[in-house]
Amino acid sequence: MSKSYSSPETARSRLAVSPPGNLQGALTVIDERTGKKYRIPVSQDGTVKSSDFKKISTGMNDKGLKLYDPGYLNTAPVRSSISYIDGDEGVLRYRGYPIEELAESSSFVEVAYLVVYGSLPSQSQLADWEFAILQHSALPQGVLDIIQAMPHDAHPMGVLVSAMSTLSIYHPDANPALRGQDLYKSKQVRDKQIARIIGKAPTIAAAAYLRLAGRPPVIPSSNLSYSENFLYMLDSLGDRSYKPNPRLARVLDILFILHAEHEMNCSTSAARHLASSGVDVYTALAGAVGALYGPLHGGANEAVLKMLSEIGTVENIPGFLEGVKNRKRKMSGFGHRVYKNYDPRAKVIKKLAEEVFSIVGRDPLIEVAVALEKAALADEYFVKRKLYPNVDFYSGLIYRAMGFPTEFFPVLFAIPRMAGYLAHWRESLDDPDTKIMRPQQWLPCYGESCDSNWVIWVHVTSR
Repeated sequence: MSKSYSSPETARSRLAVSPPGNLQGALTVIDERTGKKYRIPVSQDGTVKSSDFKKISTGMNDKGLKLYDPGYLNTAPVRSSISYIDGDEGVLRYRGYPIEELAESSSFVEVAYLVVYGSLPSQSQLADWEFAILQHSALPQGVLDIIQAMPHDAHPMGVLVSAMSTLSIYHPDANPALRGQDLYKSKQVRDKQIARIIGKAPTIAAAAYLRLAGRPPVIPSSNLSYSENFLYMLDSLGDRSYKPNPRLARVLDILFILHAEHEMNCSTSAARHLASSGVDVYTALAGAVGALYGPLHGGANEAVLKMLSEIGTVENIPGFLEGVKNRKRKMSGFGHRVYKNYDPRAKVIKKLAEEVFSIVGRDPLIEVAVALEKAALADEYFVKRKLYPNVDFYSGLIYRAMGFPTEFFPVLFAIPRMAGYLAHWRESLDDPDTKIMRPQQWLPCYGESCDSNWVIWVHVTSR
């Protein structure tokens, strides 16, 4: 099912992303308002410090130039080496490894170790890592009681947010507010929370799923893989001899790999934002899961299923695409904030769909999905706008074929993304530039001063 690389560091150096070279230099900024010139240093990575622009001021009551960037379209609040995306080329790498290679050759637990700690584990490291995760997979009875006390139709993402936050109460030893702000300087303390959260995430998710089905929670098994254990808790009905379908478990494992990390997306940014205050890791990740709950983030594959159902048949695709062009219909699962090419995760998931259908039967909507993709990629309207299938386009069909209700789809996203959240949390603790996040706001001007239309000229010099 998976293989460990004999020399992780050698493989990693071979696959590492080639940097563009030394981009160090400076910007010469000319402020037309005052005629003053300013020199703004450019780092070797091609970044400038936005705080350097504060010195550009007209005087008087002007507190300095601010960079207005709604949605953080071109703002890098952190430096990170966890993952790399080249949206123009359709590339995603975890710690230098192509996502396609990891999906083919590794288990999710191996990839989680890679994402968090920076290298693939040796056999002994993997054994210790798997044991630590399993050791922390059970939930405190109090957390299970809280889940059982929730309404039977509670949304599973709401249950996951609540349970993750509740864990902070049951683990006061991990709370800097109670144990001191230097608590997370301890590697042992950090590692314990990382194993706890990765171990408990599928157990919480399974308890939320079973609550939705009106069934009691199931204790994790001690002799199954990560993904097998999750399916066991969902379907075993407490039968300790139950074994999940190994092919479906592998499909789920690959889906977990594909969703483990994705740079500074909305929910990961939320995790780092909360963590910057020094709050405990459980509260920080509860906030991240809350961000993932949003339909513009973790719930997009549900919208794809709804769209495909509305299209209904292949014959209706031309009319649907015309509706999209005329802005009368919305096409879900195409386009991405980062990718301006085919999402590499979507390529892997498309192949997984056929694997799942060979086991559980073919979903008729897959024919609509394949035909819609083919028609869109042959249409100049969509090609010109660089609208390609993203990770959500086929994943919902797989989840539905495996028997998951649509409201559970974002939970299947959240379980593996814990690895990415924790990697960023750990990285932020060691980053000397980490500060409590406190963005500025733009106060629009009023009166006659708004009528001026000044320009700031920028000249780039290098050395």
